[in-house]
Amino acid sequence: MASLILEGGTFRPIFSAGVMDALLDNDIMFPYCIGVSAGITNGISYLSRQKKRNLEVMESYRNDSRYFGFRNFFKCKSLFGLDFVFDEIPNKLIPFDMETFLKYEGKALVGVTNAITGQTEYLDAKNLDDKCTMLRATCAIPLFFPAIKINNNYYFDGGICDPIPIKKAISDGNDKHLIILTRPKEYVKEFSKKNVFASKVLYKKYPKLKEPLLNRHKLYNETVKYCETLEKEGKAIIIRPTLNQSIDSFEKDITKLKKGYTDGYNAAIEKLDEIKKLFA
Repeated sequence: MASLILEGGTFRPIFSAGVMDALLDNDIMFPYCIGVSAGITNGISYLSRQKKRNLEVMESYRNDSRYFGFRNFFKCKSLFGLDFVFDEIPNKLIPFDMETFLKYEGKALVGVTNAITGQTEYLDAKNLDDKCTMLRATCAIPLFFPAIKINNNYYFDGGICDPIPIKKAISDGNDKHLIILTRPKEYVKEFSKKNVFASKVLYKKYPKLKEPLLNRHKLYNETVKYCETLEKEGKAIIIRPTLNQSIDSFEKDITKLKKGYTDGYNAAIEKLDEIKKLFA
């Protein structure tokens, strides 16, 4: 069985949205989809078959202070306006097609990090509620978001402990993979002082997060290498932006975001025949 793997990256996955819209235009629906952060958040609209929905959200609200801005900290302890992003937009402004989404016959998983255990958990996307709570959780970057409560547990960004959930896809029985990354091939994640600061701030309440935060760069680089090995073995196709196409995680230029989307779309079209072979 073939899987679709989605990396996060705040606004970088607009590239992934372009890839997935190219898949929709060619009636390619993966039977298994897994991802973290904004990657799987965009992926949900792929599963509901809503082409260009992710792009429309970016074009309409990226620079709206209700969507993103420091004032939101006073309302919800987040740079993002959580209720605006995960409730008002999908339920009123740019409606999410829950009915079509629930008709998706495959398996879809949302990766989250349990704040207490420091371990990754994978939530069934079909259990998505109308407040998009699990999507809030997978996007919850420490210090930029509060921990998100689900069933008496607290969660943060799924990318902390499993930035590219390829091994989970393999353990679930998938043997071929389309992996959509949001960093160029030349990118190597470096040790981050921001993660040191986050680990210190969160240590008293969530001590098990210290090690994952401090070793996040190692895990990421090792996972990318593993994905590249799978590609060399003919078990995976990696689609990612080139160095010139890469955009910033917090990109605010709508023109650049639209270009990122188009770059993703074109990258998928270029590999369309290879992608179709994953289902052979």
